[in-house]
Amino acid sequence: MKRLLLMWVASVFGLTAQAGPQINVGTVYDYLDGDKSTYLKRVFNSGDSTAFVKINVLEILYDADGTSREVPIQSTADGTSRQGVMASPARLIVPAKGMQGTRLLFMGERDSERYFRVRFVPVVPEKEDDFVISTEERDDYKKSLSAGVNVMTGFGTIFFVRPKDARFDTAINDTASRYELRNNGNTVLVVDEFKSCSLSDENDCGPTTKHHVLAGKSFGFDKEKGREYRFMVIEGDSKKVLKIASR
Repeated sequence: MKRLLLMWVASVFGLTAQAGPQINVGTVYDYLDGDKSTYLKRVFNSGDSTAFVKINVLEILYDADGTSREVPIQSTADGTSRQGVMASPARLIVPAKGMQGTRLLFMGERDSERYFRVRFVPVVPEKEDDFVISTEERDDYKKSLSAGVNVMTGFGTIFFVRPKDARFDTAINDTASRYELRNNGNTVLVVDEFKSCSLSDENDCGPTTKHHVLAGKSFGFDKEKGREYRFMVIEGDSKKVLKIASR
């Protein structure tokens, strides 16, 4: 009897802990092509209650030493428009088991590539949050969540805005001891699904990783004998699958 009671308590707590909204934003990295100005980003809610999601955008700036910092989006001198990315709408009400979309709009000059962090943060709506709901609906929502333990997890994504005249130019230096590629273009290229595997044991592989190579930067690795390096080089819509073996 005691065991059954413990199982019942555990099952109830498990259900309670999972109650509430659970959002998913799909891919962590998104890219805006040079001939586009808007990008549709979808937010999914697999939870059992409505998700109220605030979207915040910061620009990522890289200093000369390679370190990065995040700053607010700047406005024009007269304050009439923003210079960067904005989300429209910046507030989403995503129903349980449903989906809503926001458009990431870029405004301003695109002479060089720019980078943005887009955060999707589920919140309990307050009056100042600008969600179009009544006070009664807001109070009812709070009451529905207060019955359980709710952990509302947000997500941060990286949004690459390619320059208007995006150009790919990848230089490869392949020697007996090292493989290196350098991005001589003006927009990011991606080294995806990179992993190192033993030539003699297919199950002996390292972790699979993803690398973004910014304009003017390089990606490389030292070759170990008896291993094969598998990866994909992505230049916009172009994808090349490569295997580099060191015997």
